[in-house]
Amino acid sequence: MNQYRFSRRPDIGDRIAVSFEFFPPKTDAMEAKLWETTMRLQPLAPSFVSVTYGAGGSTRERTARTVGRMVRETRLRPAAHLTCVDATRGEVDEVIREFLGMGVSRFVALRGDPAEGVGARYRPHPGGYANAAELVGALHEQGATDISVSAYPEKHPESPDFATDIDMLKRKVDNGATRAITQFFFDNDSYERYVERVRRAGIYVPIVPGILPVHNFTQVANFSARCGAHVPAWLAERFDGLHDDPQTHALVAAAVAAEQVLDLVERGITDFHFYTMNRADLVFAICHMIGIRSGDVLQELKPAAA
Repeated sequence: MNQYRFSRRPDIGDRIAVSFEFFPPKTDAMEAKLWETTMRLQPLAPSFVSVTYGAGGSTRERTARTVGRMVRETRLRPAAHLTCVDATRGEVDEVIREFLGMGVSRFVALRGDPAEGVGARYRPHPGGYANAAELVGALHEQGATDISVSAYPEKHPESPDFATDIDMLKRKVDNGATRAITQFFFDNDSYERYVERVRRAGIYVPIVPGILPVHNFTQVANFSARCGAHVPAWLAERFDGLHDDPQTHALVAAAVAAEQVLDLVERGITDFHFYTMNRADLVFAICHMIGIRSGDVLQELKPAAA
């Protein structure tokens, strides 16, 4: 596929649901930035927002604190990430009970990356849940009602083939997963082929596209190479020569992501999950371009009564 193709329809925003992913802050300054991002995106009324773990579950306490604050101080519906890494079953179950006690019933259940990062060999904790399918089962048994899991349109880099990869997804769904959110991708044809494979395997939960706005093309290209996500040549050409031009880079990034979403809408997709990188402006611009409007902003723009 050389580029996305779509025809804009004026009612398209009314048919789209979006969700946002944040990562927990590591410093006070990052916490302030995250809260600024949260407040900026809240008026877009996302269906839910999720807060990740760091590699190896290293930000477990900050994730809990961030989710708790969202529950108390915002209108957002937060989903808490959980992983299997470096924790016993008892420790994970305690975290589940903590979130449920806050009133959080939405979760994103992941195997998780080793503390050494992407590419390192994963080793299950000897007393823990071995994989995401077991973690989903534990969440379901303890009362979680909305469980998202990961999916990989271009195959998980550790899976030997698509059949193995999709079999794991089926195990997660059989254990109670209610939706799958994909790793980011830039080739919509690969996503469509993946959904066809999934449906042939008897999996019918929503497969929500994960959309990554390109804040920094070089960083995204390097990360894509490590996690097995293909970067098409046409995409590289869009950002060629913009390394030292952040304003134009941001304009191109917003246009590219909006084109990708609208092309997927033309293919019948209506739910999208944005990896925000804790930055609001680019995601807000993309949502505006695809027809998602802030009710609060529209109210503020109305002229005062005479």
